[in-house]
Amino acid sequence: LNEKILPDQALLAIARADDSTFGILHSRIHEIWSLRMCTWLGVGNDPRYTPTTCFETFPFPVGMTPKDTADWCGVIPVDCPVKAQAEKIAAAADKLNSLREACLNPSEWVDWVITPEEEKAGFPKRPVAKPGHEAELKKRTLTNLYNARPAWLDMAHKALDVAVAEAYGWADY
Repeated sequence: LNEKILPDQALLAIARADDSTFGILHSRIHEIWSLRMCTWLGVGNDPRYTPTTCFETFPFPVGMTPKDTADWCGVIPVDCPVKAQAEKIAAAADKLNSLREACLNPSEWVDWVITPEEEKAGFPKRPVAKPGHEAELKKRTLTNLYNARPAWLDMAHKALDVAVAEAYGWADY
C-alpha cells in the first residue's frame, strides 16, 4: 500500500519496501506456517492471519528477518551476507507481482490516471477501465485469479518457493 493509504479494521498491513520480504511472505513455506499458527473464524474453517501468531513467530531465513532487512528500503546492500539469496527471492517475487498485475490490469483494458489533487496529496496512479472493459475488469480480482490458479501463476509461485527454500538451505525442495 502507498504510505498515504490508512488501513482500517481487519486489514493487516506489513510495511516493507523490499521484494525479498514480500517473496518470503508469499511463499508456500509461510503459507503453511500461517495455516498452522493462525486463529480460526466462523465454524472453524476460516483462517485468520494474526500478526502475533503468524508473523512475529515466523522463522525467517537467517539474515532476512524483518530486523535484518529494516534498512534495505528496496535495495539490498552490497555487503549483505545473504545478498545472492535475497536477490533471487526478490527477482522471483517481482516476477510474481508483475505477472499478477498484468493479469489484473491488462494495458489494453486499463488507463492509469491521477488527478492533480491526488498527485499533490502523494497518491499513486490508479487503474480506470477503458470504455467497454468495465464489466470484464471488475471480474479481475486476486480472489478470482487464485481460484482459477492458471498454470503461469502456479509456476511463478513454485519458482518463488524454490528461491525461499534455498534461503533456508533446502536445496532439494
